[in-house]
Amino acid sequence: MRENIDEKNPIRVAQIMGKLWAGGVEMVVYNYYRAIDKSKIQFDFYYDADSTVEPPQELIDMGARFYKLPPYQKLPQYIKELRIYLKKNQYSIVHSHLNTLSVFPLFAAWTCHIPVRIAHNHSVPSGKEVARDSLKYILRVFSRVFSTDYFACSEKAGRWLFGNKNYDTNKVTIMKNATDFERFKINIDDVKKAKEQLGLNGKFVVGCIGRFTFAKNHEFLLKVFKKILEVRSDSRLLLVGDGELNQQIHDSVKNKDLEKEVIFVGKVTNPELYYHMVNVVAVPSVFEGLSLTTIESQLSGIPVVASTAVPSEAIISDGVVRLNLEESDWVNTILLMENKQVVLDERSMDYEIHSAVKKLEDWIEEKVNE
Repeated sequence: MRENIDEKNPIRVAQIMGKLWAGGVEMVVYNYYRAIDKSKIQFDFYYDADSTVEPPQELIDMGARFYKLPPYQKLPQYIKELRIYLKKNQYSIVHSHLNTLSVFPLFAAWTCHIPVRIAHNHSVPSGKEVARDSLKYILRVFSRVFSTDYFACSEKAGRWLFGNKNYDTNKVTIMKNATDFERFKINIDDVKKAKEQLGLNGKFVVGCIGRFTFAKNHEFLLKVFKKILEVRSDSRLLLVGDGELNQQIHDSVKNKDLEKEVIFVGKVTNPELYYHMVNVVAVPSVFEGLSLTTIESQLSGIPVVASTAVPSEAIISDGVVRLNLEESDWVNTILLMENKQVVLDERSMDYEIHSAVKKLEDWIEEKVNE
């Protein structure tokens, strides 16, 4: 399965993304694409037509190609159109980021005789969403049927989807949610200007950066924040993101009479700026495959209070406290973390994009030259 690796004919990897919504998974894959040697390797991104954001022009200018597919809920049409593209572009590698749903695009890749088919798991079940979790457990049985290689963002995610035996025998590749550390070195004047525009100067700011979904547990955070206000009336809650629970969370803020204290920013392309605008980042997730927010907060020098659902691999400094979801514990801990100085440790280098992307480049080149 050899390919000519040169600037005129880079290896093209089909990245199956699902729905684009400015979430953590696409940010990770985009980070790798920005850093990868594009004279040797290029990415083609496949995304659903009902995505809430458009493909970044920045990546297109770098040579990435984006292909729009029917939503995967329309499964026959989805597989049919994906097969057309896969046959036309003659890939050696298809890399699917759809967790348990990867069985469907990898089936399409199998029928097109693509030799390397990567199933990449970024998540785990919540244990509290009965219908969705049941589907995940059913599809997990098929996770290895059409995949040739297994990737995961953490040990927890790797063991859950691919099994302890595969993980313990090194058949699961951990692809770190790496990023460019330089992104998080923000001009202080830009931070001051942004805080002034949002009315945050002189306030104690709790931040939550993530999609508005059940997993991120915003409702719990609102209850915690309301109690924080009883102690610190100068507190503000900064919510960065969007998602299917957007209206529900807005309604909850209104019902709790928090409209003046909770600030909705919406989707952003520069989350690194918003980390620097807060005193403490809260990550009260019900479940997490890893938690990019926890990692990026630490890289920004901002302390984090996270739920125990966040895996230990996300802790790369002395600036994270993990708690069970007990409101009183969260109130006290968030208040105590206000002036915490965050010092990164050697584990942080696992998430440095330039070393991480070199490992991926070597893996890809080895695969196509077998």
